[in-house]
Amino acid sequence: MALSSLFGRRIHLAGSIVDDPAIASVTEVTRARETVVALVKELMRKGATFVIPVDAEKKRTDGLPICFDWLIWETIHQNIHLRPSDAPSPLIVAVKHHKNEDQIPDEFIELWEALRGSSLVQIESAAHWNMNSKRMETQARHGDILIALGGGEGVLYLANLYHDAGKPVIPLNLKLVAPNTGALRLFDFGTSGNHARRLFHADSSTSSQSWLNRIEMPARKSVQDGARDILELLEALIPPKAFVVRLLNSTHPEYEDVQAFFENVVQPVMEGELGYKLEVVDGKQAYDYARIDQEIFTKLHRSSVVLADITGLRPNCFLELGYALGRGLPTMVLAKLGTEHPFDIYSLSGHHWKTTGSSEDRKREFRTHWNAIKTRPPLVPTEPLIP
Repeated sequence: MALSSLFGRRIHLAGSIVDDPAIASVTEVTRARETVVALVKELMRKGATFVIPVDAEKKRTDGLPICFDWLIWETIHQNIHLRPSDAPSPLIVAVKHHKNEDQIPDEFIELWEALRGSSLVQIESAAHWNMNSKRMETQARHGDILIALGGGEGVLYLANLYHDAGKPVIPLNLKLVAPNTGALRLFDFGTSGNHARRLFHADSSTSSQSWLNRIEMPARKSVQDGARDILELLEALIPPKAFVVRLLNSTHPEYEDVQAFFENVVQPVMEGELGYKLEVVDGKQAYDYARIDQEIFTKLHRSSVVLADITGLRPNCFLELGYALGRGLPTMVLAKLGTEHPFDIYSLSGHHWKTTGSSEDRKREFRTHWNAIKTRPPLVPTEPLIP
């Protein structure tokens, strides 16, 4: 049975509910919570993973929780049996700060203790940063897809973080907050003009705006139908993008070797095994921007990883490589064995690939190098002025 495209993807469900039943009725809040439970259970079945904050459980005056975090924790804990046996770990990246352990609600302490000490949970601490923005930056760094429900300025801040990193933002229009706020504002933004493509790209004949229309949640729509439509959109999303910097001039004497390397080695590993989508701006695809330099650098800026092959010593390749390194993107530096490059790519843990040997041997060498450098820190790490 083929793996779901959500297998191993980190899902971040974020948002909150306004404390005013006239805006967010008990019926709508209940429907939102049932939708979250249905989504989490199906995501578990598909081998997805999660990013979840650890925090207090604030409640409305009617006793309903304002956030969904502990509902997600509880649903995962109760449905571990749905998870495929070969699903990757950690199942959850838990983001907290130094006070959160003391803020966990009594009714969830046993659940937290059962999960926190297991291999299923990776705890990321934004220690001594009480600002919500720092915790949200940590959440966005680990998440692959943001699903937003309700919320306010925090949801908009998270959406901007995900968008800037080229990650999908899926807003739901459940009536949990005032109009033009949080996820409702994002949903309305997406359904106007051609803005839906700025939220997410789907790998199908259905446009992003049509997908937003499909996942709309009017009161007459059942929880089951809503969850089904959201899951189908999630599975149709284009995988994380691996931006390709490489020789594209077909008249260059090195072109055929570079083309063969990407066709026979890079693409089968990155797309077939690792779940990335290679993105090449070569003038043959439809443009999203008026100028090709804007097309290149916008897509480079919002890529998950960069594969920079400097075979042929093209100036534009060095420029794009420098941008990727300065941006702090995970960058794999490549060159054909024997290339007389102007700097030592071994200092950047570069990979010299061969034109000889079997495709399997060359893929194994590429895969080994990828595994060695995929978590390499950026050249200049971002550090706060005052830690």
